Amino acid sequence: MARKITVDPLTRIEGHLRIDVEVERGKIRDAWASAQMWRGIEVILKGRDPKDAWAFTQRICGVCTTVHAITSVRAVENALQMEIPLNAQYVRNIILAAHAMQDHIVHFYQLSALDWVDVVSALKADPRKTASLAQSFSPWPGNSVTRFREIKEKIKALVESGQLGPFANGYWGHPAMKLPPEVNLLAVSHYLEALEYQYKADQVVALFGGKNPHIQTVVVGGVALAINPDNEATLNIERLMWAKELLLKLRDFVHQVYLIDVCAIGALYADWLRYGAGVTNYLAVPDMPLDSKGTRFDLPGGTIFNGDFSTVVPIKSFDDPYFRDNVAECITHSWYDGDWTRHPWEEETVPHYTDFQPNGKYSWSKAPRFKGKPMQVGPLAQVLVGYALGHEATKKWVDYAVDKVSKIAGTKVPLSALHSTPGRHLARAIRASILADLALKHLDLLVKNIGQGDLEIYTPPKFPKGVQKGVGFHEAPRGTLSHWIVIEDGRIKNYQAVVPSTWNVSPRDSAGNRGPYEASLIDNPVADPERPLEVLRTVHSFDPCIACAVHVLNPQKQEIVRVKAL
Repeated sequence: MARKITVDPLTRIEGHLRIDVEVERGKIRDAWASAQMWRGIEVILKGRDPKDAWAFTQRICGVCTTVHAITSVRAVENALQMEIPLNAQYVRNIILAAHAMQDHIVHFYQLSALDWVDVVSALKADPRKTASLAQSFSPWPGNSVTRFREIKEKIKALVESGQLGPFANGYWGHPAMKLPPEVNLLAVSHYLEALEYQYKADQVVALFGGKNPHIQTVVVGGVALAINPDNEATLNIERLMWAKELLLKLRDFVHQVYLIDVCAIGALYADWLRYGAGVTNYLAVPDMPLDSKGTRFDLPGGTIFNGDFSTVVPIKSFDDPYFRDNVAECITHSWYDGDWTRHPWEEETVPHYTDFQPNGKYSWSKAPRFKGKPMQVGPLAQVLVGYALGHEATKKWVDYAVDKVSKIAGTKVPLSALHSTPGRHLARAIRASILADLALKHLDLLVKNIGQGDLEIYTPPKFPKGVQKGVGFHEAPRGTLSHWIVIEDGRIKNYQAVVPSTWNVSPRDSAGNRGPYEASLIDNPVADPERPLEVLRTVHSFDPCIACAVHVLNPQKQEIVRVKAL
């Protein structure tokens, strides 16, 4: 007989997510993913100046502020068919790469590693054996006996105090935890180092963005970041070299620690490479533009259907009709008024809350579809699309990582193993490795361009009478993010944000097709229904971010708070 398990809220994510599963004979037979918050930013933006949208959309989320700002200005620029200066492209690219590395590092170590790492078990570890093991994986200077001995003492003090701090409420001793004590000690040490290195990425974002979170230098038409190599108050050579120093240190951590740790944990949980594939239709968009028009990119995008590389179709530009014409959202099972599937430019956002109804409406998330199909988005999508398209950097790091996993596991691991729960983590670390190299490349391109005398940063936008439609996209840390805008006589007539977690948390559509979270949970094992760790593992592997909400509603539909937006 099937047993119903509800995880609400699912923690260590941004925002409120409810997951319901039916478990029978130790396996998940059915699943529902419900986003428990409503994003009303679309309503707030109506009638406003399109040049201001970026400042509002940054407030969609407290984590993904940067990505919404840049995607928003790209949408307006696309509607106006604008070109922006090369310096502005490079500055944006550096911000986006640094932000993504920070996000990926935090996601693995602080938000999901504890699904796999038993912190308390590390007390049984021998620091010498840990150091020997770590040094066989990587030349990272922090992998020393002294370091691991100190970390073991810190864990011991925490456990003896009875207050585990950030390690509280973990499923310690769970039967699904299988790492040796030495690997657990290694992971805890790197967990703490990750806190230091993610901060270096934040510093880079702040250097070019003015502050972080909520960067201030992105504007429609370029960036508000004056460049003058000889002026202390502007972006000068000293600050550019400081950014390079930070990015070099960050690159070493990503290559020698983050990627290696994910390879090791994936290899030691090789049985999990069979679980979590779910939807194997993949969507990614190109990013890191190399020209003022957005027609050449350092990161590829495209689609793959049914996990078949031969079906790959590239997305070639910011104005590619293949992407623009094939995105739609369905609200059959979403808490909005009606039952329709529409292109984002034709959508409306009218909330209509019912209760949680498994066969009716059960989520605030709409159900995005591409050519009518559910799509998985995220680093795995971008890595697989890049590999299928023959992208040199992607092939280099994928082959390196798969080979590393195979050596640690002691058996050949096929590329198809990426279609899995651990595969999503590995793809994220691979993407971070690619971005670590590209961030330095684009910084060098910026320095070279400035050295040639080009100090341009901004092209003023001009809004004609009538209606203009635009779409801006960005391959954000959690996947394909797109903003869709309709402008009429210089004012916003309609605005829709189709965010990565909306693609992945998608409820069923009108044809009954599950979204990626839901599909990925089917046939996952559950060893202990009272402690459904396996549910967390798979859902966390997507890096959920559900905090795309600016309004709170209670079941009685009573107003809780009213905020005046000036």
